[in-house]
Amino acid sequence: MVFRSYMSLALDQARAAAARGEVPVGAVVIGPDGAVLAVAGNRTRELRDPTAHAEMLAIRGACQVLDSERLLGCDLYVTLEPCPACAAFIAAARIARLYYGAADPKSGGVAQGPRIFTHPQSHHVPEVYDGIAAPACEALLRDFFARLR
Repeated sequence: MVFRSYMSLALDQARAAAARGEVPVGAVVIGPDGAVLAVAGNRTRELRDPTAHAEMLAIRGACQVLDSERLLGCDLYVTLEPCPACAAFIAAARIARLYYGAADPKSGGVAQGPRIFTHPQSHHVPEVYDGIAAPACEALLRDFFARLR
């Protein structure tokens, strides 16, 4: 099978989040057959919900589509390294592969900080691929925060 990146869809969701005044993070869940199951962008401010991260919303949406709490064989694309909470839910959902763009030295939970998937309490460890479309993901975040300053 030929690898196909879905990061452009995640970037579209991140841009939409920025347009809503949210931190520009987008996520996409892809099913084992390559179908797009769910897309989401951050909505923490809009929903007044600290758990409304793009990853969480996309995982919830995909679980609804599949009518399951597990996303076996599914891939998650996200524009920013997941935080520790999102990483824990990625493991709980049994995501097969995680692809992310920008590293998050301040709040990341995969390659930075607590490195959730390395803990013995992490019952599932997805394959992790970082740096996917990193320059575009980083630029979107950098430009968003530059406008706030």
